[in-house]
Amino acid sequence: MINGINDELILVARLLLATLFLIFGWRKLRDYSGTVSQMVQLGVPMPVGAAAVATFMELAVAFAVAVGAFTRPAALLLVLYTLGTALIGHHYWTIKGTDRVDSMDGFYKNLSIIGGFLLLYVTGAGKYSIDAFL
Repeated sequence: MINGINDELILVARLLLATLFLIFGWRKLRDYSGTVSQMVQLGVPMPVGAAAVATFMELAVAFAVAVGAFTRPAALLLVLYTLGTALIGHHYWTIKGTDRVDSMDGFYKNLSIIGGFLLLYVTGAGKYSIDAFL
């Protein structure tokens, strides 16, 4: 236990936080041209590079969180990445009509995910992790 926090619960939290990113990172990798097209549609500068960064963050960095390797720096990277995706992909304040609610939903879900990564940064990976093994 770290500060009275159950190591099993930290493991479950790491896995749950990483799941979304691993699923969508795998999709980005499998349909890389579609990922680049999505970046173009969002107006992201350097869409090919942005697609590579997104794929890396969602696969490699989220995998590091899942297995508990370099957990604190990985959590901070995912805080920044998730904030960026909220601001770029879910800018509900510029959207009109029914899409506004969906975008607002995505924006605030991203903020909640950021909260989870910040807590993971504070707690660390816990006992069941590569960090603890090393």
